[in-house]
Amino acid sequence: MQDYNTRMEMIRKAAAKFNTKVNRNHRVRRTETKSIDPYSNENINAWTDAPKYVDEHYGDRARAVSAYDNEWN
Repeated sequence: MQDYNTRMEMIRKAAAKFNTKVNRNHRVRRTETKSIDPYSNENINAWTDAPKYVDEHYGDRARAVSAYDNEWN
């Protein structure tokens, strides 16, 4: 069994490591999200160029479906 001083030293080391990690995360969050307005209703993850995305990932199939849909209108 460990004595009191050994346990306290282990706790201090673990706390120092944890605090270093937390401080780094706070620093990164401040620098990475500085330009983001927290009160905005804008979705920063939304794809802003949908036609380009569809053309790039679905191509001919999307055009065929679109042409088929336009026949009904």
